Amino acid sequence: MDTDDTLVLESFLPYRLSVLSNRVSSTIAALYADRFSLTIPEWRVIAVLGRFPDLSAAELVQRTEMDKVAISRAVSRLLKTGRIRRRVFPDDRRRSLLELSKAGQKVYQQIVPLARSYEQGLLSALSQRQKNTLDSLLNTLLARSLEMKEIEPR
Repeated sequence: MDTDDTLVLESFLPYRLSVLSNRVSSTIAALYADRFSLTIPEWRVIAVLGRFPDLSAAELVQRTEMDKVAISRAVSRLLKTGRIRRRVFPDDRRRSLLELSKAGQKVYQQIVPLARSYEQGLLSALSQRQKNTLDSLLNTLLARSLEMKEIEPR
């Protein structure tokens, strides 16, 4: 039982969310790591560019909520393997946009059904009402976490 001066980690919401996220991410990553030789950050970059082509690396950081270094490494590897392309603007060589190459699009199209199937399997443990409640709760907590981030002292 939690008291004000102790913390039972396994009942602490941020910890529980992190454990769940790590378990889900590592399980789904296993689906595409062996088959497509992708890391979790690489898959997230592909997933975001599959939905939103022509993003800068900074925009990828925002959309994935991942660290700049992780995104930079993922982008570098995906460029090297030919799964994404970089378009540099002739009038501003510092500005570039990233998009999936044909090879990246093929990977995206193959992984999306696997990811959706995994999601359906995970959610099959819930009733439709529970799924709706979960969605609502996640949206509420995401919004609140953004509010709290803005008011946190630095």
